[in-house]
Amino acid sequence: MDAQVTKVRPITIAIVALGGEGGGVLADWIVDLAQHGGYLAQATSVPGVAQRTGATVYYVELFPKAAAAAAGRGPILALMPVPGDVDVVLASELMEAARAVERGFVTPDKTLLVASTHRVFAMTEKIALADGRADASALLAACHDAARQLVAFDMAALAEATGSVVSAVLFGALAGSGALPFPRPAFEAAIRRGEVGVKSSLAAFGAAFEAAQAGEASRAAISGSEDKSNNVSPALRALVDDAGYAGEARAVVVAAVERLNDYQDIAYARDFLARLQRFRDVERDHGDGSGRLLSEAARQLALGMAYEDTIRVADLKIRASRFARVREEAQVRDGQILEIAEFFHPRVQEIADTLPSGLGRWLLRTGWARGLLERLTRKGRVVKTTSLRGFLQLYALSKLKPFRRSSLRFAEEQAALARWLDLVADTAPSDYALAVQVARMRSLVKGYGDTHERGRVKFDKLVALLPRLRGRGEPAGQLEGLIKAALADEGGQALDKAIAALMPASGTSPTAGAEHRVA
Repeated sequence: MDAQVTKVRPITIAIVALGGEGGGVLADWIVDLAQHGGYLAQATSVPGVAQRTGATVYYVELFPKAAAAAAGRGPILALMPVPGDVDVVLASELMEAARAVERGFVTPDKTLLVASTHRVFAMTEKIALADGRADASALLAACHDAARQLVAFDMAALAEATGSVVSAVLFGALAGSGALPFPRPAFEAAIRRGEVGVKSSLAAFGAAFEAAQAGEASRAAISGSEDKSNNVSPALRALVDDAGYAGEARAVVVAAVERLNDYQDIAYARDFLARLQRFRDVERDHGDGSGRLLSEAARQLALGMAYEDTIRVADLKIRASRFARVREEAQVRDGQILEIAEFFHPRVQEIADTLPSGLGRWLLRTGWARGLLERLTRKGRVVKTTSLRGFLQLYALSKLKPFRRSSLRFAEEQAALARWLDLVADTAPSDYALAVQVARMRSLVKGYGDTHERGRVKFDKLVALLPRLRGRGEPAGQLEGLIKAALADEGGQALDKAIAALMPASGTSPTAGAEHRVA
């Protein structure tokens, strides 16, 4: 290649965007901008994997036409970004920005990183049995440390406010950063020539341009730890204030009473506070000053009391807020019709759980009645909640909330919670750290149907192991490791392996002799 060409380096731009966010349109705008601004441009793309395990990578290289003309030939441009050689990375979401850092596209000596700080959770985060979310603050800090310059703010919120998509916001932030040798009017002209959502795109572009020029939020912390008690109704706030909780425990209790009031009623929230009172005494008499046991017991007790059942599922599916959210996510416009189909496949156990205790037990032990119900529910049902008939079916089911206290599932859950609370309180005097882990252990029991059953089996295994763990060194740390193993997969294989490694075969099952069930 001629020396004149080799002296001039192309501008390299990588775009990482999720499906439906306009990453292709953004790449087209950049190509059009360059071609009308005296540059040669080449764009390529590699689709990501389905179900949000990876974004599509669009790659654009820009080369001055004047340099190519002086050399008498065109440049050879790359088809994909090369780690350590990317000038600009545009990321439509925070995790994708961090993935670009991990792949080496972002380097402190070269790269401008323009990224949105909002989150669209990855499949690995969604399917985790525990809280699998990545720490957003850590992701943002990693992006800041890796980039030469970071322009980052919540671009999804700005896109929503202007009725546009995040690609237009990224284009505006790119223009505002000054990284490309083109004036603002040239960027706006590219949007107009694209003839796609011009008005809303220009509005989003302008707002993002100003935000980037102002240097907004490049070091912004992402926090969700603010006290939300002011958002709670006066009656619930008075309930929390009267209880006198402070610190982390107060934040948990505020969220708990709000959830339990919504789940059942204010009397149920009072029941929660009454059951939690004993752990204030435990903290005072046996705590280490951290308040960990009180906070964890409050968190797990609230989750256990707000267990998922058919009544709760029906209630959540017909709420106006859910219909509004689905319309927003589907981008339904005025005049368009939205249909929502719910797929239900209730097991006999779940139906019996909703019935009064006596009737539910009769159903489960009566062969002909159980067999008849299994045949009727074998294929499941599809209920359209956007139709009057489907909506009324779930509405009627949701109105069974006042009768929940008499149901079979309620009786069993409350008894299991009582046994677990006793176990935690009895453990604390001799080993506070172990009691904290016993409180955390309740997180294994969640959901309904098969999910609930698998979690209960894992929980029971750990309860049966507790006497043997107490006789070993560092029982709290060992139980913590077993809880992590239990959350590693649905089937429990990781837990079985961890138990086998911790408790060498002695001719006895780890759970042998366990005659009681805590959950």
